[in-house]
Amino acid sequence: MSNFTLRELALIAVSLDDDENERRNKKKKAYWVQEMFKERKKEGEYWTSRRHLLADESKFYSYYHMPKSVFYYILSYIEDSITKKNTTFREAITPEEKLAVTLKYMVSGASVRTLSTSFRLGETTIRSIIKEVCKAIIDKMMGVYMPTPTAEDWLKIADGFNARWNFPNCIGAIDGKHINIIAPPNSGSLYYNYKKHFSIVLLAIVDDKYRFTVVDIGAYGKNSDGGIFASSKLGKRIQNNSLNIPDDKILPGTNIALPHVFVADEAFPLQKHVMRPYPRSRTPSQDQKEFNNRQSRARKVVEDAFGILYQKFEIYNKNIRLNPDVVDDVVLTTCILHNVMRTYNIERNEQYGSSRRPAARAAAFSDLRHLGGNGTAFNVRDAFTAYFKSSAGQLPWSN
Repeated sequence: MSNFTLRELALIAVSLDDDENERRNKKKKAYWVQEMFKERKKEGEYWTSRRHLLADESKFYSYYHMPKSVFYYILSYIEDSITKKNTTFREAITPEEKLAVTLKYMVSGASVRTLSTSFRLGETTIRSIIKEVCKAIIDKMMGVYMPTPTAEDWLKIADGFNARWNFPNCIGAIDGKHINIIAPPNSGSLYYNYKKHFSIVLLAIVDDKYRFTVVDIGAYGKNSDGGIFASSKLGKRIQNNSLNIPDDKILPGTNIALPHVFVADEAFPLQKHVMRPYPRSRTPSQDQKEFNNRQSRARKVVEDAFGILYQKFEIYNKNIRLNPDVVDDVVLTTCILHNVMRTYNIERNEQYGSSRRPAARAAAFSDLRHLGGNGTAFNVRDAFTAYFKSSAGQLPWSN
């Protein structure tokens, strides 16, 4: 005979019933794949659009911002690194779909949440795919399309700058670009820049054909370009001459040897290997204005490269909603892919304009014999200024 009253038995029954309902609800939530995602191969954007895109080259280019041949060329580099085996519980996502998701994220600027709905993949899965594909591209393709330049590489770039932009001994244009991000947790004002956005900085050197040769990514947005350059590994390697910069070279049509230099804007310091313009606040002379014009003509290459990067990857036109360390990998990956596309265009005989050089003449340059590569950075800049004034350094169309 039970010692419980009818009231107590009723309360126990209600409690047991509540526990049973709670267990049932937990079982309902403990699904492996959400119902929407089970239809990925029938309704997902990749699977529904793939056949149509492959049948139309122009649509494929519009969708991925690159030709089919380049897409599958990139895939051939990273396929082994991002391939996973199927399991008893689910089928692995194919490498091609992973690359498609990552490129769509970069070129469309769509949020991870939006891509989750359209591709029928979980948000966490998409974030994981982006990290995995970026790491594979960096590991497999950076050494091919953004290797550390050798002295021979720098000399080829210098020839290109002289032929295309009429600035001898120039081995690159350098500048910084702010990449807008969502404020990281507990970061204070570290990433808050003068434009009133949170950002990291892409510091880059660009060659004469708009390709990134060296990049330094991840500096806090609150710092200036000059401050970032001074504290960066890139700036220190230029300062201590550990970037394989070649020896001084004689300017065309003269017997004067000057250092190889990077051209930069006024935010950067004037150094032996970094040529910034004369300050406009000090009313430069006519000769100095001519130097500034020639220097700006060569330096705009880096601004154009950033413009191409932003046009190709619309992710840069919005605040990137990823952790800063992942943003660094995404930015580096886009720089590598940018170089892949530039190289592809170059190999298809893209026209770069006239390469006609001015006639080699040494007249009106004898006054520079006391200036050489061993002088101060101010003397080097003055030497370039005098060279541009001389008949040997005049632009081809000015003769």
